Amino acid sequence: MDKNKNKKFRRLIRLVNWYPPYLFSGIKVIDHADDFSSFRTRLKLTWYNRNLIGTAFGGSLYSMCDPFFMFILIIQLGDEYIVWDKTASIEFVKPGKGTVYAEFKLSPEQVAAIKMTVDRDGKGVFEFPCEVKDTESNIIAKLQKGVYVRRKDLAKP
Repeated sequence: MDKNKNKKFRRLIRLVNWYPPYLFSGIKVIDHADDFSSFRTRLKLTWYNRNLIGTAFGGSLYSMCDPFFMFILIIQLGDEYIVWDKTASIEFVKPGKGTVYAEFKLSPEQVAAIKMTVDRDGKGVFEFPCEVKDTESNIIAKLQKGVYVRRKDLAKP
């Protein structure tokens, strides 16, 4: 990845923490790989992201996981591909009663397999699991994200 793109993506990730839905939900990107192949987010339980029973609002639990597989693929695949979130599901396993974390990672092999499939088929929807965990590694929520990828040269004008 060239230096200008790397700088642009670093700036984007810093700005994500100031994005109002994240800022006002207590969500923060706390770590990412230098090549943007992985991210880690945190949600601190506060008075403004609690639900009526005092646990983490489900929308905030989902939001902390929303764009990161898409981000990874946009960055890793480059400008020849269109990438966007297509599907999502969430299962709430336990109440989020404190600070929770989520990690998102795609290996070079996974990215290469996606690229090969899209280059062969023109497009595809790829499913990625994710877990939200508390500080003791208890699973709070399980998510499944579906990300659509298409070659730009096949997009309709």
